[in-house]
Amino acid sequence: MMNIKKSILIFAGLVIGAGTSFAQKFGFVDTEFILNQIPEYKAAKAELDKNSADWQKEIEAKYAEIDKLYKTYQAEQILLTDDLRKKRENEIVNKEKDARDLQKQRFGTDGDLFKKRMELVKPIQDKVYNAVKSVAEKGGLAIIFDKASDMMMLYASPKYDKSEDVLIFLGVSKTKAGSSSGGSSTHKSGGK
Repeated sequence: MMNIKKSILIFAGLVIGAGTSFAQKFGFVDTEFILNQIPEYKAAKAELDKNSADWQKEIEAKYAEIDKLYKTYQAEQILLTDDLRKKRENEIVNKEKDARDLQKQRFGTDGDLFKKRMELVKPIQDKVYNAVKSVAEKGGLAIIFDKASDMMMLYASPKYDKSEDVLIFLGVSKTKAGSSSGGSSTHKSGGK
């Protein structure tokens, strides 16, 4: 009889525990929709598009100049001395290198477009992220996903971060694993 009561109590505890663990609320937002409603974002996007188009034209002009030099070189190649031929080839090679360098400077990983995007769009994205966080905390939401980016997690309440529990389970101390994740909030960066 005692074992049955004990089993019922354990079962009831598990049901209550499972019920509270599934009671966390989730939400989602569409950052693309949100951003497109913000006038500063539209202005920033228009400025980025204009810069991008201008820089692309600048690069295309360099390649058109190289193409013209190459065609002229091919037409005159037979008439040129070895020294002049080498000089023209070097000029074309150097101009191609300059054009590639300019393309990298404008559109590379840390190029002008990336820097401009960080300058113009990142503050707006941070503002949206802070609003998402506030809405989540106010609404008691554990997690908010972004519908615009394949349901990427934008915000997660730090109270649901189980990283330290996993480390303890694995027998790994925080000093061995490096710095602990502290609070788990995911923040999307970069521009759209």
